[in-house]
Amino acid sequence: MRVIGLAGWSGAGKTTLLVRLIPTFRERGLTVSTLKHAHHAFDIDRPGKDSFVHREAGASEVLVASGRRWALMHELWDEPEPALPDLLRRLSPVDLVVVEGFKAYAHPKIEVHRAANGKPLLFRDLPNIKVVAADTPLPDVPLPVVDLNDVAAVADRILAVADPLGKVLSDLEALPRPERLRLRDVAP
Repeated sequence: MRVIGLAGWSGAGKTTLLVRLIPTFRERGLTVSTLKHAHHAFDIDRPGKDSFVHREAGASEVLVASGRRWALMHELWDEPEPALPDLLRRLSPVDLVVVEGFKAYAHPKIEVHRAANGKPLLFRDLPNIKVVAADTPLPDVPLPVVDLNDVAAVADRILAVADPLGKVLSDLEALPRPERLRLRDVAP
């Protein structure tokens, strides 16, 4: 298993890129899982469904299974949010895990940058950005820059810089749960 992150400002196109990358990796014969961080409360269940009612009643975990898929929901209640290494360990083995969010953590990342966002590049402030995928040339960036719209080229760079899970876990444990970075939220 190898791990790579996608980092970028909201609206940069991380999710758009990811949904284009997944089929590209699958066409190359790779299995892919994704791990997404949400900055707010979220629900993948609907009120009135049995699993929702089970959670509302106080179940710590609810596993729903069918002939097509299964999902495990774990309520944190008063527990702290799990750290990235804990979440990575919960995933079933695949060839590649793409992490969206958790940008301040010590895993290798591709920065997704869209000029129209008017936001500064993150690579100066975020640890472990290895490549910038941008929709405009960035001649002054000291990292490899790849065209954001060239999905095959982005996939090639991801495979070149993704680290094995063991190294990622070791790096994450050496630099535990980071403080939220105070990034400049203004255009340069």
